[in-house]
Amino acid sequence: MAKELLKGNVAFAEAAVRYGLEAYFGYPITPQSEALEHLSGRMVELGRVFLQAESEVAAVNMVYGAASAGVRVMTSTSGPGFALMAEGLSYIAGSEVPAVFVNMMRGGPGLGNIQPSQADYFFMTKTAGHGDFHPLVLAPASIQELIDMMGLAFELAEKYRTLVYIAGDGSLGQMMESAELPPMQPLREKRPDWAVIGCEGRDPNIITSLYLGAKNLEAVNIRLQKKLAEIKQNETRWKEYETEDAEILLVAYGTVGRICTSVVRESRKQGLKIGLLRPQTLWPFPDTRIRELAAQVKAILVSEMSAGQMLEDVERTAQGQCPVKFYGRLGGVVPLTDEILSETRKLVREVA
Repeated sequence: MAKELLKGNVAFAEAAVRYGLEAYFGYPITPQSEALEHLSGRMVELGRVFLQAESEVAAVNMVYGAASAGVRVMTSTSGPGFALMAEGLSYIAGSEVPAVFVNMMRGGPGLGNIQPSQADYFFMTKTAGHGDFHPLVLAPASIQELIDMMGLAFELAEKYRTLVYIAGDGSLGQMMESAELPPMQPLREKRPDWAVIGCEGRDPNIITSLYLGAKNLEAVNIRLQKKLAEIKQNETRWKEYETEDAEILLVAYGTVGRICTSVVRESRKQGLKIGLLRPQTLWPFPDTRIRELAAQVKAILVSEMSAGQMLEDVERTAQGQCPVKFYGRLGGVVPLTDEILSETRKLVREVA
């Protein structure tokens, strides 16, 4: 199909429709409200389910119910709304039903502002909700990646019966660029065997996260941890740029990862051996590859639109093999290419 000029929020919403989204439940919150607006028309005209819930608490529980019935379902929100969904997210994880959540991060804490941020990293990757679980977290850096990851998110959620988050930010949701949407795919004709869809002529399926007795719940948790280990083994994703001879490694994701691609190009023009690793999954995190590169380079510079959250994962992964430095902007301020390049040059001098 031909490329179109698309806004990020509209792009992921339409991509979800074309990847077979059957039901959407959500509540408007900037900077992702255009997605809900698009789906309010698109889903209805296709005879699918769209419902603007009375709150994010209601929306996440509607997602939980639809997911339990084996429906391809999703919601989208931003930080304050995502926080309200935390209890429901834990119930979904404990019940092992597949669901997709898009979080277009905004400045915080509190109501903050509607400018782009990456300050929900801890919330998304260190379990958004109580209990021992990890969602699978995808981190696109362009509208084309955002589109493609919508399809991947549904695929992974259903393959592992798990939560999948797409970690975007206000910039990605609001920017416009040319991208290619997938062709319309048919809706699934059959529900999965585990779904709660009526049990005439068979034993009932039970979807629950309640397991009375410590040993029973421990057995469930052990099984969940085995599944998470399988996800970590098979679904870690990242992109690398100019890392073969890099002496300084940049690590950044999403919008800042995109900015750092420009930093690498400009630094190479200036004769600096700079490379970039951009995680495409924030969980599972690309531990092994970063550890390998940490043994190769003289230093690592982590850049984020936060006070340094992914930084902790990079420091843990590098295991002291080289210095790990940080440059971040807060409150919705997007770092410029020149700012990160200046920090890179400073680091080159420090380790020379």
